[in-house]
Amino acid sequence: MSDENLIQRVEEKKAKLDSIRPLEQDTLRRLEQWYDVEFTYSSNALEGNTLTRSETAIVLEKGITVRGKPLKDHEEAVDHFEAIKFVRDLVKDPRPISEKDVCDIHRLVVAKTQSDQAGQYSRFERRIAGSQVKLANPEGIPSLMGDFGQWLSQADSTPDNAIEAHLKLVTIHPFSDGNGRTARLLMNLKLMRGGYPPIIIHPEHRPDYIDSLEKAQLSGDNTDFRYFLLDRLESSLDEYLGFFQKR
Repeated sequence: MSDENLIQRVEEKKAKLDSIRPLEQDTLRRLEQWYDVEFTYSSNALEGNTLTRSETAIVLEKGITVRGKPLKDHEEAVDHFEAIKFVRDLVKDPRPISEKDVCDIHRLVVAKTQSDQAGQYSRFERRIAGSQVKLANPEGIPSLMGDFGQWLSQADSTPDNAIEAHLKLVTIHPFSDGNGRTARLLMNLKLMRGGYPPIIIHPEHRPDYIDSLEKAQLSGDNTDFRYFLLDRLESSLDEYLGFFQKR
């Protein structure tokens, strides 16, 4: 199946979603609550968090811990939820997305688990476990992030730029931890500013996600990574359309 066919379907479904706007606010709020749990569960699970979907919902909706699960897993869920709320505020903010916004997203992502490093660029060499990708020297991170912030502030809110923002950030890998979660939040910020629904990468998609990402980082060919995320975007559009068209 070609990229062109996938892009065409994404744009056709986006047009359908636009045609039923403005979305009914009570219904949209319930859908967003479902996505808050699903996105938090999935994004954290990609990084090894052991909370299940239902356990994540308990933590976010009831504010209680789950017996037998590490405190760190609970804190990651709460932190990610706070980052989602911050991203939603940024969606409504008309100013360009900045380097500082990226650092603020990261600050929330690791606020409880790594408060001393929250929003701060790493000063140490970083490696990705099991990967051949070589990361930037710590001394070069501020300059790379400055260039990235400049690009980000000028990039239109299109699916391609949202995907590129994700790829650029994880390739710089500026933080000691939380780079993937921050990149996925940033990608969804760009998508939502463009009127698209957020992308969710489920744990069962992790091999395709990681393999396509690493291929893009090692070879410079982002074809598979782009196709994978556009396919996930189409799934999100199907979810939104199915939800609202039943109403």
